[in-house]
Amino acid sequence: MLNSVGLSLVALLSAVGVATVDGVGYDYYKYHPMPEISNWMQQMVKDYPDIVTIVEYGQTYEKRVISLLKIGTKTEEKKKAIWMDCGIHAREWIAPAFCQYFVSQILQAYKTDPKMQEMMKNMDFYVTPVLNIDGYIYSWKDNTTRLWRKNRSPGPEGCDSIGTDLNRNFDANWGTVGISKNCSSQIYCGSRPVSEPEAQAVTYFVGSRKDEFLCFLTIHSYGQLLLIPYGHPNFTASNYNELMDVGLAAADAIRNVHGMNYTVGTSPAVLYANSGSSRDWARLQGIPLAYTFELRDKGVFGFQLPEDQIQPACEEAYSGALHIITYAHNKAFSGASTTTAATTAATTATTTATTTAATTTAAAVATSAATLWTLLLTVAVICSNLM
Repeated sequence: MLNSVGLSLVALLSAVGVATVDGVGYDYYKYHPMPEISNWMQQMVKDYPDIVTIVEYGQTYEKRVISLLKIGTKTEEKKKAIWMDCGIHAREWIAPAFCQYFVSQILQAYKTDPKMQEMMKNMDFYVTPVLNIDGYIYSWKDNTTRLWRKNRSPGPEGCDSIGTDLNRNFDANWGTVGISKNCSSQIYCGSRPVSEPEAQAVTYFVGSRKDEFLCFLTIHSYGQLLLIPYGHPNFTASNYNELMDVGLAAADAIRNVHGMNYTVGTSPAVLYANSGSSRDWARLQGIPLAYTFELRDKGVFGFQLPEDQIQPACEEAYSGALHIITYAHNKAFSGASTTTAATTAATTATTTATTTAATTTAAAVATSAATLWTLLLTVAVICSNLM
């Protein structure tokens, strides 16, 4: 019943073409150039001064400031954290669009949803809308640059090509598989691990507070995939089963929105082997839940996903990301949060289902609660957008 109501509302929204906008008329269902995204970040701070701040944490090769939105209840107590970055590859415009949508939805949910309020009390969300700012700006230059992937740093001495693939530059089995040492290649890994200022910024910011992070989500396109560590076929994450279970449940949450299927697995198993990714680096740092989202589609439009697909792509990915984040929260704060989630679940689930959930392991409870709450919040968000 819940799924059918949610799907009907989504279908209705799509039919009438309603766009979610904030008080200043920002359209989340179109692609925005970097100046508009920067202005939007400032507007979020103005609209939600009690829970949103901008943190500057690095510079690009072309000396542009890399900044993120820190979202959460302000407190003197040390909190756990969630990481999300978008736009590490310049041409993947749907990724920054998703980061903006994600921020708008969790802020809307915070106003009325006790679960989101609880999560923001216990955790801070660190969201970087565009990591590869130089490359992203260059991809907006004209039609000849639209598919630019890398950053804009010069190659090594004797190389006339520009750019390093930032997602091959992290210190995670760097330079071993799925890379190129040819500086003109799209997957050039750089002259050494973490040679690029953008990778350095993430490495320092996340690495210096790695014990705070419960999950690390990096958003890409395309392929409709949820990739888990590791990209090197000779290495397996110690919590592989957990990563797969949570990822598969997130894929279910995604499918429940618009019927889209996402494949879950390691990169060598479902895509190709690679090394030097930020996801693998995060897991090697001890962050337990690290995922790469490859958003729509499966190749019909590829990196040039039409704007009329931004809304459904974001809605479904939001549901999947929210499941992973909720699971991470419930596992870390199993006392209060599991009780709260179970209470919410009791209003919609049968007594038998609630009793069964209560007898499972802590991880299973977290997964069940995350799944149900994700569905409930998805419907709530859709309803609020409709009104």
